[in-house]
Amino acid sequence: CIRDRPTTPPPGGLPRHALIGYLHASFANGSGYLRMAGVPADWDIINLAFGEPTSVTSGDIRFQLCPASECPGVETEAEFTAAIRAKQRQGKKVLLSIGGQNGQVQLTTTAARDAFVRSVSAIIDRYGLNGLDIDFEGHSLYLNPGDTDFRNPTTPVIVNLISAIRTLKQRYGAAFVLTMAPETFFVQLGYQFYGPGPWGGQDPRAGSYLPVIHALRNDLTVLHVQDYNSGPIVGLDNQYHTMGGADFHIAMTDMLLAGFPVAGNPNAVFPPLREDQVAFGTPSSTSAGNGYVAPAGVQAAVTCLVKGTNCGSYTPRSGTNPGFRGLMTWSINWDRYYAWEFRLNHGPFLRALP
Repeated sequence: CIRDRPTTPPPGGLPRHALIGYLHASFANGSGYLRMAGVPADWDIINLAFGEPTSVTSGDIRFQLCPASECPGVETEAEFTAAIRAKQRQGKKVLLSIGGQNGQVQLTTTAARDAFVRSVSAIIDRYGLNGLDIDFEGHSLYLNPGDTDFRNPTTPVIVNLISAIRTLKQRYGAAFVLTMAPETFFVQLGYQFYGPGPWGGQDPRAGSYLPVIHALRNDLTVLHVQDYNSGPIVGLDNQYHTMGGADFHIAMTDMLLAGFPVAGNPNAVFPPLREDQVAFGTPSSTSAGNGYVAPAGVQAAVTCLVKGTNCGSYTPRSGTNPGFRGLMTWSINWDRYYAWEFRLNHGPFLRALP
């Protein structure tokens, strides 16, 4: 399969194969609070979870460190900022992650779009962050009836989000790191279903990240779809794939590396992303999310995608992908809770890849 993809990754200073994790910075979540200074050096991108809006449609994003009542031992703002600087001196990237399970963000108006740009810039500037992670879940993104072409979206929540991120990218320049962590429902499901569908009976959220990813593909540093908390999804082999093993990671990630017709339409093909723009997300432990895969299975999937070996019954349409970017996990805190299984297995594994 010959793919027409540029070979030069954008500037950004990431290692060839990166370990990406979320840090519970604004809440505790049962796994315990971890200070920024305590995050081990293996983590190349640290996503601060989460920036959340003041209301669903305000576009006004706020981020606060976890309150001491919930997180005993939380550092001061000054200590937090100093620890971010120390990470950045080591070459690490620290991003603001917006959304999450509870952070519904619907930029239904241009006023909300402008508030988003203003408020996100303020947080980035306050802590001197490297960029932004878009982790919109739930009902943040959807497609209105009649919005059928991912290349030319018309739904305000989509159009305004694209515009806002472009403005932020322009404001901060080429080094601005942009990552996204959509669920499979919003991306790979688009191979079968896109928006409400011709008769209006489908879930309007199906495939709704595709126009965002496509419009921002020249600005996107890494897309790491959440290969967890997912139902079965049809892959490019037209078979259902179920989370919990290497096969799901291989089939889901191959769709992004090979491209696919949206809603089965051969005249509406979502083009492949560059290898260096693609990673996949997997829970760090059984407590972190449904679809946990033990280290051997995760590494089998990466080996298949990178080298074309150890692929099991699925043959990647994308061929080999030596520039595959790496692994994302929810979360750094849960990984610490489970004695760093994810970091200690996958950090050295990624660094040893060619």
